[in-house]
Amino acid sequence: MPRDRFLVQIDGRDVELSNLDKMMYPAAGFTKGEVIDYYTRIAPMMLPHLRDRAVTRIRFPDGVEGAHFFEKNRPAGTPDWVRLETLPVPGSTKSRETVEFVVVDDLPTLVWSANLAALELHTPQWRVGAHPDLLVVDLDPGAPAGLRECCAVAVLLRDRLGEDGITAYPKTSGKKGMQLCCPISGTQDATIVSGYAKRIAEELARLVPGSITARMARQLRPGKIFIDWSQNNAAKTTVTPYSLRAGAAPTASTPLTWAETEAMATGEAPARQFHPAEVLDRADQHGDLLAGLLDSGPALPVQPAGARGSRDRRAP
Repeated sequence: MPRDRFLVQIDGRDVELSNLDKMMYPAAGFTKGEVIDYYTRIAPMMLPHLRDRAVTRIRFPDGVEGAHFFEKNRPAGTPDWVRLETLPVPGSTKSRETVEFVVVDDLPTLVWSANLAALELHTPQWRVGAHPDLLVVDLDPGAPAGLRECCAVAVLLRDRLGEDGITAYPKTSGKKGMQLCCPISGTQDATIVSGYAKRIAEELARLVPGSITARMARQLRPGKIFIDWSQNNAAKTTVTPYSLRAGAAPTASTPLTWAETEAMATGEAPARQFHPAEVLDRADQHGDLLAGLLDSGPALPVQPAGARGSRDRRAP
């Protein structure tokens, strides 16, 4: 075996590591060894959110300044102990297209993935073979709006979802925006979940049209927060809690408390993304702030066909 490659044993599995000194984030001096260390240390918080979900990986073989690619299928040389699930590709135009997805259920698989320079992990809103058990809303700021404005919209959205008995948990995206994640019953298909999210987004856009849009057209977004309800489409995935993100400096998708979110919204605290070391410190301090996502939530209210909705609170 070459000198830059070696085997380590993790939970009884032989995992090959390589090129630990390679710079993954050159501007920050953050190496692949540090990426692997982060994922190893955050694993107790992260693995429950990965378990039983097919993972899409974004790999950066030469670091964030080099080329990258999305990978759904298992890569060549995948160890025989890695869990694989052959699943149809949602949204594919080929009726029989399937992919042999990797499922990251344990620490050896997470470390193996990190060693392949899979900096970002993205997961769907459902577990293998099940209906969606999460509703996810992405809050995407159009400049000059930023994370602070996202936090203000998140509070509005939390309160509106709460009227339907739905509990929302905030996390940063690790890039410029944030997401709200809500546990739901897992008994309704993606079209119902996406339709509900769209109705709520459109309601808030009518309520605060100067600050919120529910329409995807980019020319409508400057200075507004786009409530991206389409994250619940069967073909979509969302960055997994605690996943690293690619950028000049390493950041991670970080769970927030609602007190922090409100403080960021009002300017009492800086609205910002978090470095991996901060995420680890926060995990030690708070535990998993998204643990509630692992429990079953309520079924979503279904709007009768043709109804506009009695909850329409159109602004005058």
